[in-house]
Amino acid sequence: MRLDVTGAVQGVGFRPFVYRLATAENLSGFVRNTGDGISIEIEGTAAALQRFLGRLDEKLPPHAVIHRRHTSRLAPQGSAEFVIAQSTKAGTDSAVVMADLATCPDCLHEILDPEDRRYLYPFTSCVCCGPRYSIIESLPYDRPRTTMRHFPMCATCREEYTDPINRRFHAEPIACHECGPQLALWDSAGQVLATRQAALLEAAEALRRGMIIALKGLGGFQLLVDAANEDAVRCLRARKLRPSKPFALMFPSLDAVKGVAQVGEVECRFLTSAQAPIVLLRTRSGGAALAPSVAPDNPYLGVMLPYTPLHHLLLRELCCPVVATSGNIGDEPIVADEIEALGYLASIAERFLVHDRPIRRPVDDSVVRVLAGQGVVLRRARGYAPMPVMLEEVAEPILALGGQQKNALAAGDAGRVFLGPHIGDLSTARTRAAFARAAVELPELHGIDPATAACDRHPDYHSTRAATDLGLPVRTVPHHVAHVLAGMVDNDLDPPVLGVAWDGSGYGNDGTIWGGEFLLINAGRFRRFAHLQPFRLPGGEAAVREPRRAALGVLYALQGEGALALTALLPVAVFTPNERAVLATMLRRGVNAPLTSSVGRLFDAVAALLGLCQTTSFEGQAAMAVEFAADRATYTVPLPPMVTRGEAGQCVVDWRPLLAALIAERIGGVAPESLAAAFHDALAEAIVDVAGTIGFRRIVLTGGCFQNARLTDRVVSRLRVAGFDPYWHRRIPPNDGGLAVGQIAFAAHKLIEEKM
Repeated sequence: MRLDVTGAVQGVGFRPFVYRLATAENLSGFVRNTGDGISIEIEGTAAALQRFLGRLDEKLPPHAVIHRRHTSRLAPQGSAEFVIAQSTKAGTDSAVVMADLATCPDCLHEILDPEDRRYLYPFTSCVCCGPRYSIIESLPYDRPRTTMRHFPMCATCREEYTDPINRRFHAEPIACHECGPQLALWDSAGQVLATRQAALLEAAEALRRGMIIALKGLGGFQLLVDAANEDAVRCLRARKLRPSKPFALMFPSLDAVKGVAQVGEVECRFLTSAQAPIVLLRTRSGGAALAPSVAPDNPYLGVMLPYTPLHHLLLRELCCPVVATSGNIGDEPIVADEIEALGYLASIAERFLVHDRPIRRPVDDSVVRVLAGQGVVLRRARGYAPMPVMLEEVAEPILALGGQQKNALAAGDAGRVFLGPHIGDLSTARTRAAFARAAVELPELHGIDPATAACDRHPDYHSTRAATDLGLPVRTVPHHVAHVLAGMVDNDLDPPVLGVAWDGSGYGNDGTIWGGEFLLINAGRFRRFAHLQPFRLPGGEAAVREPRRAALGVLYALQGEGALALTALLPVAVFTPNERAVLATMLRRGVNAPLTSSVGRLFDAVAALLGLCQTTSFEGQAAMAVEFAADRATYTVPLPPMVTRGEAGQCVVDWRPLLAALIAERIGGVAPESLAAAFHDALAEAIVDVAGTIGFRRIVLTGGCFQNARLTDRVVSRLRVAGFDPYWHRRIPPNDGGLAVGQIAFAAHKLIEEKM
């Protein structure tokens, strides 16, 4: 019998698993890696073959996933034994590349056992854990095709690697003190200060002294400082050009996390999973002291546990949490090469804890938040990328180039979509260079030769311009339709659905800025069924960074130019009279003041009107301030609802009665927290109202606004009470990091717009 198996079957101990099953049944033949996955040939009695197949289905290795299995009968070959045969590149190179996996309990026990030969070895791994995607050079996944080829196995490792009963049987990253990668500690000039265990101990001491350490981890560099040292954290903020965006933290243990944050069952499951992402947790009052600048004005912490032996050893030596933020400046890509890091990060870090295992494919840490009781990946990277999602309609090879912000690419073919890791915002030369490499390497790694390119419809996105340079037929995709389709793929949904796509901005089909959309997806067509009442953004892009400008646009829509004289309102008062005159002219003439239907920009306006945030230093800062204020509310003020009305064949959700009342209540002295809570409730009711006018039971919630836990919880709860079936994201980010999946779905379905 021959079995050709595709799925996540390389880098998960699948061949050793098959070997043990086959030998237990006295079967002969072989198992090997191929360019498509795994090929097995077995022969023996019919009963033994049936038992083999049954156990193959029931007892897969922990991280293995079978997508397809093709079985065929063969004439017996008369083989005498079962072997793991040499891998072959035969096939289409479409095998699934396993994501990197966090240290397993067995390996952790070894590195902490003084009697074990891998005691304190920071690159210990086995078939259940360690680097995969970050070290692979090409398929099939074998040591000679990874960066571990630079480290010939010692005799003892070779014995483990070839021993069928050893858990390192064919573990490609196998290594030890004698033959594997080694640590070194450098100063900012590249001078070697220490090596091996001494390097780790000196790095720990430098952290205790308040120094910033650049650590070469699994998928790239991280910048570390003592999380309780306010001066060190402030110094890192200044050098990294990150004035207020929260820093991620790494804690030595789950118990240490519970001392400072609330950890529910779902959060605990993600923190301790093999993916080991950063998980957003609400802080606990009276918890252990952290530097205030770790997450200023934010009741949440981004927390992760050690996920490599190097992290485990360092954090156990320190016995305290550290800031562990991406090794970059601003929002640029994470740096992965130690020589490059020395130049790029020398202005930030005082010490460099490096190793000599090359990182072939940089990958940042993933981020997860629990929304409406469900873990949602907000940034898909280490541990998740580039694992595929299934989409049977993808019958031809497609490369999707994503959006401008939170860029991630996807390549799809033969019913599978591979979403690559987070790249970042395509506004700098470094990010665009990483994007260009990914556009070549992602499809190449998976054996996909794109016949079509898919991209956002915005003509000024770098990703859109790059699509036209590929020399392929290009399918431009409406931004918010891509969001809805990504949510449908994530939930395995077929039409019809009503998609609620709420975000900061996206190029609309009418040339305006959309972001408060209700889209019908049905039978190969899509239609904009409803949208938020548009208002103007004086200054255009400047309004994205200055919520006070969005507030002026809202005030102008409510009361005309007279509203710009209401200096009792903070977003008006912060501008000088001359500035207000210029802004009034913009709004009156519609010059550099584009119309938007964006819920994200409405959040910005509310943040400014409530005095929570006038200017921002990172995306989503103002909306987060409104969410956090709402969570502090002790009571909610009743406000008039948004009004849904028909207009030119569409429904328009008019926020003006709501905002007029909100402003009046604020002037009257009502607490901003109570008004922020009422604003969230009104948004949820508006969704229920629109859903009731169309009658579709299945409602998909998508877009960056649904990273807001309070909003998502309220909307899901209200929709369920009203008899609808709400769906929101899980594996694919609801923000622009998931656009590429929706773009592939759009191209595969060949959707067309239904005009009214």
